[in-house]
Amino acid sequence: MSTIQAIIFDLDGTLLNTLDDLAGSTNRVLSQYGYPTHPPKAYKYFVGDGIDKLVFRVLPLEKRDEKTVNICVKALRDDYSRHWKDQTRLYDGIEDMLSELSRRGIQLTILSNKPHHLTELTVSHYFADWNFAEVAGAIDAIPKKPNPAGAIRIIEKMKIAPENFLYLGDTNTDMKTANGAGIFAIGALWGFRTESELLESGAKAVISKPSEIFNHIK
Repeated sequence: MSTIQAIIFDLDGTLLNTLDDLAGSTNRVLSQYGYPTHPPKAYKYFVGDGIDKLVFRVLPLEKRDEKTVNICVKALRDDYSRHWKDQTRLYDGIEDMLSELSRRGIQLTILSNKPHHLTELTVSHYFADWNFAEVAGAIDAIPKKPNPAGAIRIIEKMKIAPENFLYLGDTNTDMKTANGAGIFAIGALWGFRTESELLESGAKAVISKPSEIFNHIK
């Protein structure tokens, strides 16, 4: 086992349970334009690949044209900017995990497909008690996960070898990102997806609660 110096965390579904706020905003937009809405639990399989993919997936098949998607993306950005913290909360055990990692001197970073400005806003609101060396959300210049470019950029900025990182995420997108960047991929079972999906998409380990990450830290 390599000595772990840093961790890349996914945000939604890994550190924060954002599902109800994402579902609420998206369903309001769908209702606004007369489209069917979805149960909140269904959003576990809609989210994870950015706002454009989210909107594409929730729209009826016959309404997934570029113009309709763009209109709904704009409306969703507006609604979510007003409701992003209505029900969102840290998962149980996250605070203790982050505090212990910090105590051990392990660098904390975040890589999200949430828009960058909203990622920064979310982290500053919910994680002010911890220092994150890098916080990266989605920007046009860098391909979104599962493309590993964002993770590789963090590796290069931190000047820490990939084998000295862990990556903790909750979706196949995260596992593919970690593997593409050469980072040990750990699946969070408390998040949005199943154990089988995580393992099939490249998780090297899965954990059922945040404290179990220390089983993988030398």
